[in-house]
Amino acid sequence: QVQLVESGGGLVQPGGSLRLSCAASGSIFSISTMGWYRQAPGKERELVATITSGGNTNYADSVKGRFTISRDNAKNTVYLQMNSLKPEDTAVYYCKANIILRGLYWGQGTQVTVSS
Repeated sequence: QVQLVESGGGLVQPGGSLRLSCAASGSIFSISTMGWYRQAPGKERELVATITSGGNTNYADSVKGRFTISRDNAKNTVYLQMNSLKPEDTAVYYCKANIILRGLYWGQGTQVTVSS
């Protein structure tokens, strides 16, 4: 069994920063692509950023220059550093991992609220 556990969400003022973490545990041989997605109320889930096992990254246009995705392969953990946060970044953030020989897994989500 594989489990993804996110942490680091919370309430922050506009212009502030947060760092999300997502740790994968269980029967894991290796992980290829890991990523962060978000879903705001009344909207569909959207891609925020992805990172391959080799470190290649991809970002949504709305977060380029403000968010940075990174990973620690030894810890099976992916991070999302979010700077210059805006109210429109408010959403539930989910991590996703492609676990080799196991398939795609999602975390339970962590709430990020940007408000003064």
